[in-house]
Amino acid sequence: MNVDLLLENLTNPALLFFLLGILAVLLKSDLEIPGTSSQFISLYLLFSIGFKGGHELAHAQFEMSILWSIVLAIGTSILIPLYTFFIIKPRLGTSNAAAIAASYGSISAVTFITAISFLELQDISFGGHMVAIMAMLEAPAIMVGVLLLNFFKEDQQNRLTPKEIFQHAFTNGSVLLILGSLVAGWIASDAQAKGIEPFTTDIFKGFLAIFLLDMGISSGRKIGKLFKHGPFVLAFSIIIPIINGCLIAWISGFITTEVGDRFLLSILAASASYIAVPAAMKIAAPEANPSLYLPMALAITFPFNITLGFPIYMQVINW
Repeated sequence: MNVDLLLENLTNPALLFFLLGILAVLLKSDLEIPGTSSQFISLYLLFSIGFKGGHELAHAQFEMSILWSIVLAIGTSILIPLYTFFIIKPRLGTSNAAAIAASYGSISAVTFITAISFLELQDISFGGHMVAIMAMLEAPAIMVGVLLLNFFKEDQQNRLTPKEIFQHAFTNGSVLLILGSLVAGWIASDAQAKGIEPFTTDIFKGFLAIFLLDMGISSGRKIGKLFKHGPFVLAFSIIIPIINGCLIAWISGFITTEVGDRFLLSILAASASYIAVPAAMKIAAPEANPSLYLPMALAITFPFNITLGFPIYMQVINW
């Protein structure tokens, strides 16, 4: 691994604020971001990245590499839940397996946003279409997770209909906001987009740092519950992202030469959802244990990716 790249990533202000949040929990501090403020910041980040991506997409020329990137990303979000479900099911049961598989097949918008900050520190560009791809990837994994749950669950009386599955996948607030912002950015003229640039761009990194502080506090509080489930879930939360991220970092080289795009495709494969999927699975699989699949994604996979995962996937791409 490139040590200089790792050290530079570890000095990223956003990451340092995340670590500060964990430290605050360990010190039993009363530091806390109000719930309404945290929700506003998360909405702002999704809006900002969606709008900027849509505006860049409007100026992008369509190439076959974009189409193949979309195919690769969607295929990944379908295949990851399928293979991870059968790894987890014998140990944790059908409901937990479906929820965890959907989480790891889906994506973390916050990890994606942090990855963009990482690329900016390296002065590496990426295509606006990557935001569109990110917006597409919540739904397929949720649908696959719910379908697996419906097919393998013992209680066949409470199966969800296809309409309900689509509704859970596409009406989730974060999915709707990122898609809507993407369309708004695509439609807006250059002059109109420049008019709100101070809001969408200039304050972005500051809000990201505060949001990751809140994520650090949340992770610190949840990680204790995860240790009760034994070493399997801890190993899974690290090994599976490494496999997914490194594999896509390598495969993406066959469809595009853009380092930024390859890196973001790797992050989408390696990250796990702790917002959209838990919200959907709370309805689709109420018997699944949230203290299992939520801390796995938020308290283990998320911090692993933004500390060690980023340099690892970039190293594979550089090789």
